[in-house]
Amino acid sequence: MILGDVAGELCKAIFPIPEEYYTGNPDSPTAICTLSSIDLLRQIANSEVLSQVLVAGRLFSENKGIDSLIRYVNSHKKLKIILVCGKEVSGHRAGHSLVKLHKYGIDQNHRIINSSSPEPFLTVTRSEVAYFQNNVVLVDQIGQTDLGLIKKFV
Repeated sequence: MILGDVAGELCKAIFPIPEEYYTGNPDSPTAICTLSSIDLLRQIANSEVLSQVLVAGRLFSENKGIDSLIRYVNSHKKLKIILVCGKEVSGHRAGHSLVKLHKYGIDQNHRIINSSSPEPFLTVTRSEVAYFQNNVVLVDQIGQTDLGLIKKFV
């Protein structure tokens, strides 16, 4: 097991965060990613915003988390827009890596091109990344935690 996996398992044990995502309207083409802002995710889940989006979820890591997001996008073809908001995960910068992935893709080693995150290596395929790049609009509102302003984007 590599150090990152050990650290991830340790974090899960010490800081369990059960809220990964909430489903909303299955006909909506929009998703919200709140990065590390769990309180914002809960606010969205308990507001009318959830009924206007396909899914609202969090993103903590620049590797496994983005892998999961890309797989979700590829299995939910109705999803066309992802609003990325909330606070970045200190050190991991998962939102930054997601934006770089959308813009530049991955290199031959599956590293997110131009990412400054510590471990931006993915396991998804090039075709899964290409689908994400070509079929999803990424709305970069990293840092935005105001639910009122987020409602305007949705």
